[in-house]
Amino acid sequence: MSAVSSRLPVFPWDKLEPYKKTALAHPDGIVDLSVGTPVDPVPALIQEALVAAADSPGYPTVWGTKELRDALTGWCERRLGAVGFAHENVLPVVGSKELVAWLPTQLGLGAGDVVAYPRLAYPTYEVGARLCGATPVVYDDPTSLDPAGLKLLWLNSPSNPTGEVLGKDELTRIVAWAREHGVLVFSDECYLELGWEADPVSVLHPDVCGGSYEGIVAVHSLSKRSNLAGYRAAFVAGDAAVLGELLQIRKHGGMMTAAPVQAATAAALGDDAHVAEQRERYAARRAALRAALEAHGFRIEHSEASLYLWATRDEPCWETVAYLAEKGVLVAPGDFYGEAGERFVRVAFTATDERVEAAVKRLG
Repeated sequence: MSAVSSRLPVFPWDKLEPYKKTALAHPDGIVDLSVGTPVDPVPALIQEALVAAADSPGYPTVWGTKELRDALTGWCERRLGAVGFAHENVLPVVGSKELVAWLPTQLGLGAGDVVAYPRLAYPTYEVGARLCGATPVVYDDPTSLDPAGLKLLWLNSPSNPTGEVLGKDELTRIVAWAREHGVLVFSDECYLELGWEADPVSVLHPDVCGGSYEGIVAVHSLSKRSNLAGYRAAFVAGDAAVLGELLQIRKHGGMMTAAPVQAATAAALGDDAHVAEQRERYAARRAALRAALEAHGFRIEHSEASLYLWATRDEPCWETVAYLAEKGVLVAPGDFYGEAGERFVRVAFTATDERVEAAVKRLG
C-alpha cells in the first residue's frame, strides 16, 4: 500500500524546531513570531453563545442552523458588499485549512488536472493538489496560465505571507478571464478585515463579479478577526451550484461544524465592536515591530494587510532566522511559502503586548 503522505512535502514547521530551541534559551524567554496564532481572549459575547449552546446532544447539520446561515448571508452582504445572497450561497466548514486541503478532492480533481496558486503562498494550496493527485502550478499573473486542464485557481488577497492586496480592477480582470475559460476561482480572503495601508475587496463585491456568483467562491475564517482559531470556525460563500455539490459530499463525509461553534459563529458575525478592538491591538503591535525591524536594518515589502510583516536583510532567510533566534525571537523563513521567499522572513504580530515589547527591546 502506497502511503498518501509520500506525495506531500516535508511538514515545514518541523524544520524550525532547532531554531526554536535556540530562542527558548534566551534569558528572557522566547518571543514567538513564527506562527500567526491568536493569543488574545475570545470575546465574552462569543464565549457566552458557546456556553448557551453547550447542551447539544444531537447531531448538528452540515449546512448549519437557520440562525447561522442568516448570520453568514447577512455578514456577506454587510461586510463584503454581496447582493441578493441566499442560504444556498453559504456553507460553514470546519476551519479554513481543512477546506483548502480537501477542496480539490471534494471537487473530484485528480491526475491530469491543474490547481494553480500564487508563487508565494500558504503551503496548503499545494498540499490539497497533491492529496488528490492533481498537478500544482504556481503563477505570478494567473491570466498568463495555460487554461487547458486548469480546474481550480486559488487567489489569496490579502496574501499570506506577504500581506499584498489585489486591487478591485485586478480582481475584476482575473475573474473575467477565469469565466471566459471556464476556470473555477476560489478566493482565500481570511485576512480581509485586517487591511492597514489598503482596503481589501472581496471577489463577491458586485464591482468585481458583476452581481453574478457563477464560478467564484470566497473563503473566510473567524480565527484571526475574532480570536477563534481554537473553535475551527470558517465558511465559504459564492456560487450556489458549487456549494450545493460540496454540501452533498460533506454530508456523506460527516463534515459538521459542532453545534456550539455554530452558535458562537453566528454571535461573532453579528458583532463588529470586538473586531474593531482586536484591530487596534494588532495595529499597535504592527507599528512597534515594523519600526524596530526597520531601525535594525530590515526592509519591509508589501505588508499592507494581514497579520504579518514581510521582512528582509537581503540574505538567505535561514541566516536571518538563525540571527533572530540568537536574540530569542523566532520568525518563519520565507521559503516555507515558495522559492521566491528565500531571502525574506515572515514576522507575525500576534504575540502579546509584553512579548512584542520584549522583541522591540532586543532589536533596539
